[in-house]
Amino acid sequence: MARVLVTRRLPDGGLDPLAGHELVGPKPDDTPYSHDELCAHVRSCDAVVCLLTDRIDAAVIEAGAGTLRVIANVAVGYDNVDVAAAHAHGIPVCNTPGVLDETTADLAFALILAASRLLSEAERDLRGGRWPGWGITQYLGRDVHEATLGLVGFGRIARAVARRAAGFGMHVLHHARHDTNEDGYVADLDELAGTVDVVSLHVPGGAGTHHLFDARRLALMKPTAVLVNTARGTVVDETALAAALHGDRLFAAGLDVYEREPEISPELFAAPRTVLLPHIGSASQATRTRMATMATSAVATVLEGGTPPNIVTP
Repeated sequence: MARVLVTRRLPDGGLDPLAGHELVGPKPDDTPYSHDELCAHVRSCDAVVCLLTDRIDAAVIEAGAGTLRVIANVAVGYDNVDVAAAHAHGIPVCNTPGVLDETTADLAFALILAASRLLSEAERDLRGGRWPGWGITQYLGRDVHEATLGLVGFGRIARAVARRAAGFGMHVLHHARHDTNEDGYVADLDELAGTVDVVSLHVPGGAGTHHLFDARRLALMKPTAVLVNTARGTVVDETALAAALHGDRLFAAGLDVYEREPEISPELFAAPRTVLLPHIGSASQATRTRMATMATSAVATVLEGGTPPNIVTP
């Protein structure tokens, strides 16, 4: 029987693959472990099941180097885990690819619709008692049907968004680091940013994409355009985005991720024509349960001497 550190509460059924192993955590109140607590626990655990809000850095991995056999991150992204440090110690790192693609694409397209049609602004006025009754010039949003959508990144989630866009008759372009050899590929990201009506971001976090949409690139977008981010908060310079919205240099934005979660910048809160969601891209009961099960199944496989299919590389 192995000891498995589970950093946070998982959906019902998510821990079933670890039956028979000793589970450590989560805390009774489901608050995060501090960095020091993580270091202390991994010294006596064979595996870690963590979330993207847990910082599993080189110090944590070094502390567990004598005992840890696997780290499973209940997320597709894994920039919260120092994969290179884990690899150096022979500790495989697993993620949960594939299972959340369609659910996250649903949410991305919901943000495209909500931001383009000013749904949040309209609802806030209605709930706040500020709606005087129907008027022909109220809440004039942008049409989504037949608009041009630009996907930045063209992995599984972006392709799922493209399928949804096709149902609305949207013209879909995409940019990726390498030529996809598919219709709609745009090699120059600046060109794509300045061409489309909606930009939807689907790239990983990390140094290579930090502030990919900064003040300069946001200025290339049409003043009638909409920016949607369901990727990582660090991909967008939030201060520059808020300034563009306040200055009417961008029509609207829909965000599910932020630079310093759970902190949200006051400038974004005050920005007009924004839809702000609390990182719920994969938040359906079925998908979150599948994510947990995939992560814990990977741990069980490693503990039994096998190799799971979802190991990430440095």
